[in-house]
Amino acid sequence: MRKTLVVLMVVMTMGLWFVPRVAEAQEGSKETSPAEPAKPKPVQPLQSYRLDFSFNEVADGKTVNTRHYSMNLTAGNSDEIKIGTRVPVATSSAPGAPASTQYQYIDIGTQIWSQLREHGDELILVVRGEVSNLDVDTGEHSGALPPVVRQIKINGDSLLVVGKPIVIGSLDDPNSKKQFQLEVTVTKLK
Repeated sequence: MRKTLVVLMVVMTMGLWFVPRVAEAQEGSKETSPAEPAKPKPVQPLQSYRLDFSFNEVADGKTVNTRHYSMNLTAGNSDEIKIGTRVPVATSSAPGAPASTQYQYIDIGTQIWSQLREHGDELILVVRGEVSNLDVDTGEHSGALPPVVRQIKINGDSLLVVGKPIVIGSLDDPNSKKQFQLEVTVTKLK
């Protein structure tokens, strides 16, 4: 009698658990039945954009220097502009043996990387900008001292706005009263 009661309870428990799963599976199969094929998502046409970057140097509220860079970009892709010089820096040498000096090269110049990321129906513009140069104003340059490298990095993300300038970022120069700004204007290409 006990054995029959235990078997009955196990069968009822399995039935209560199994029947809803079968019903869910049948409902799921109705949604994707051959009579009604699943509707594919509409294919969005591939759209290209032109990104015009301006790296501005501002002093006393007036732009004193501007560098311009441009690239074309499509959604989901990234691209990079890089211009500069590879500068050798001595990393080690044996005393009195200039021929055995070892060098490491560092990149000096401008690098702008950007990407258009899809976020639902919106596009997000991701920009990473870096400008570096050798500081010639320190007056401490000699053959024995390594070069002093000045570097400005501006990174930012923004919703894509077409036709209006977007300031990705700006910063004050700690060594002067100048300010640096990275700005981009996006144009939709046909």
